[in-house]
Amino acid sequence: MPLLLTDADVAARLDAATAVAAMRDALVAAHEGRLIAPPRASAVLEGGRLVMTAGHLADEWYGFRSYDTFGHADGEQLVVLHDACDGRIRAIAVGEEIGSRRTGALGGAAVDLLARPDATTIGVIGSGRQAWTQLWAAAAVRPVRAVRVFSRSAARRSAFAARARAELGIAATAVDSAAEAARGQDVVIVATTSERPVLAAADLAPGAHVNLVGFKQRGRAEFGSDVLARAALIATDSPAQAVAYEPPLLCGNPADLRSLGAVAVGAAPGRGSAEEVTVFLSVGLAGTEVFLLDRVAALLTSADVA
Repeated sequence: MPLLLTDADVAARLDAATAVAAMRDALVAAHEGRLIAPPRASAVLEGGRLVMTAGHLADEWYGFRSYDTFGHADGEQLVVLHDACDGRIRAIAVGEEIGSRRTGALGGAAVDLLARPDATTIGVIGSGRQAWTQLWAAAAVRPVRAVRVFSRSAARRSAFAARARAELGIAATAVDSAAEAARGQDVVIVATTSERPVLAAADLAPGAHVNLVGFKQRGRAEFGSDVLARAALIATDSPAQAVAYEPPLLCGNPADLRSLGAVAVGAAPGRGSAEEVTVFLSVGLAGTEVFLLDRVAALLTSADVA
């Protein structure tokens, strides 16, 4: 029988360092052609869409993730891992943790590859699950000493700061504006549901790195073109997904975005100087939820054997 994992199982087994290492491996595998990761596909249904991403790691596994856009408060995602040799289902994960930790870990890999090595401060705009896992992962790759967080809800941003202090041991403060959260910070994380810009280029310090996680299409984006114009380097986790957006991404030519996997293996240059502003456009490398499920399943199996 396949392993059946709940959110509690994933949260108990998958730490940030392991998740970031897995996503860095996935980025490299995709760049080298070992991870087949086509753009996501979706079916338009009444009131929403059913969305699927799939991936195949050569000679090891294949699988998929499915989720919907109906907006249910208790909506769940499904991730299924098949063995590539015999097709059997090795593991199934139901819930939100695999997906959110995967996105956060991709952001953590971007911070590791693009942020200054001496980055210690982070500004967070947003206080939901995605904002949390971005910070969770970033704190695994940089010695973060201080965080400032803003979101529209004073209660939620205060709770986010309290959680960062309790779980990550970081001096975290809730602030009253997005500008205050971003200003002067080494790393800025934007993970909101806003369809209008909440981050201005003028609030970015020289040498800042920015992770953009939320809406990023023309006419619907949590940032403006001024942020991209300020950047010396704009990278993405999936060039194939970047060019498949409709409406298109808010950037010049998505095909010109630098591949984070290429940066990871040294096939493309990363940060050029301490003063450059760098940007990571998180679009969702397909197959990475399955990649992460494979790692969690291996951890559980090794624990059972021990």
